[in-house]
Amino acid sequence: MAALAATPRPMIWLLLAAAVVISALAVSYSVHQARKLTAQSQQMQREQYRLHTEWGQLLLEESTWGSYARVERLAREQLNMKQPSNNERVVVRP
Repeated sequence: MAALAATPRPMIWLLLAAAVVISALAVSYSVHQARKLTAQSQQMQREQYRLHTEWGQLLLEESTWGSYARVERLAREQLNMKQPSNNERVVVRP
């Protein structure tokens, strides 16, 4: 009985070798995917930062273009509008 256990079984060794090779390939693929996803994550973070900066600039530009002083100046200069006097105002009551 002890002699049977001591004899090498080629099928077991072949299966173990195949399992080791498959495991090594799986680890290699897993590391490759992790590196790829890390690079993609870093790229997305850079894009997020760029978009956040652009959003801040657009908010600043919007507040500049929509300021009351600018709108009033353009209304006076380009549309020839003016503030109505008291006798030009009409109050409509329901």
